[in-house]
Amino acid sequence: MKQWQINLAVLWFGNFLVMAGMSMVIPFLALYLKQDLGVTGEHELEVWAGIIFAATFVTSFIAQPLWGRLADRYGRKVMLLRSSFGMAFIVAAMGLAQNPWHLLILRLLNGTVSGFQPAAVALMSACTPQQRMGFAMGTLQSGATAGVILGPLLGGIMADTFGFRQIFYVTGAMLFMASLLSLFLVKENFDRQAAQAETRVSILESFRELLAIHPLPVLMSVTLLIQFSLQNTASLIPIYVEHLNAPLEHLAFWSGFVGSVTAFSNMITSPFLGRLSDKFGAGKVLLISLIGAAVMFAPQAFVGSVTELLIWRFLLGFFIGGLLPSVHTLLRKSTPRGMESRAYGLNSSAFSLGNMLGPLTGGMLSGLIGIEGLFLLSSALLILTAFWFYFTSAKANPSKAGK
Repeated sequence: MKQWQINLAVLWFGNFLVMAGMSMVIPFLALYLKQDLGVTGEHELEVWAGIIFAATFVTSFIAQPLWGRLADRYGRKVMLLRSSFGMAFIVAAMGLAQNPWHLLILRLLNGTVSGFQPAAVALMSACTPQQRMGFAMGTLQSGATAGVILGPLLGGIMADTFGFRQIFYVTGAMLFMASLLSLFLVKENFDRQAAQAETRVSILESFRELLAIHPLPVLMSVTLLIQFSLQNTASLIPIYVEHLNAPLEHLAFWSGFVGSVTAFSNMITSPFLGRLSDKFGAGKVLLISLIGAAVMFAPQAFVGSVTELLIWRFLLGFFIGGLLPSVHTLLRKSTPRGMESRAYGLNSSAFSLGNMLGPLTGGMLSGLIGIEGLFLLSSALLILTAFWFYFTSAKANPSKAGK
């Protein structure tokens, strides 16, 4: 195996461990707040769940461009290890929280040090041959989604058996294991002296340089809109599952199952869609995936049972697998060499902003339009994002956006 293939295999497994650990926690935040941290009242629970879910992304939005700039100067592997070791200890500490404010503070700290996935994407983009970029991005994404499949299922079983606090301790251990694997097995061909010898510019000037490169601003706005659409219902899924009359004694399991079924179909299609983007162009795959995801979101507002919800969530995953990998491929092909980590760091801020605004907006709007209305909102936003990308990037510059 060539070194880029070894890196891909290790980072696939690292992504799997990180996302399995994190997804053991995220689907159950609302239930943890209700059962362990004493939050009462449905609307109060929805608002707290939205705020705490979004908290990580608030600080991540601020910190990611700085980490991306440091990665371009000192190497991506250093940033990978900083993130994974830091998250391992902070997430484990979440199991000791005694009230919602403790959990909120720890989620804010977690966002400050987070960034394993963006660092992994930046590292792979720098060491992968251009003609295999779509395959590498799709495969890397499939590792994350495989973790999202297993995480909620394990988390649901553990929550029903042992309680929610133990999930945080197991998650910390999984993050620590991913850190060790990356430390000993990932290799990066990075000339630190040459990188540090380059002319230094301010962070603001660096951002201006990136935002002047077409179609980077469009791609970053697409990332923000995708994540907003995907996340505005994420923290409310357990409440929606409860409304669909899932058995109360197994509510955590069914909530996790609803989250994991999307990731299962996502894992199946991500490498396949990556190959299609190498062959036909990442822009085309992105457009088809946006429209397909929009079509699959709308029926979730009208389901009458958990089984129906599971079917539509499963179908949704087939298209989600083509969203962010396509954006990452287009970013890499449009970014000058030596600026990859800064570009991915800035895009990660857009990702975090969408993850922050999505659940916050969902928590606030749920009292007005209901969770059902949020599914329809996501569908409409994804359609609008497809039109936005087509008319500002794919149609305006097909030679770059289409490929």
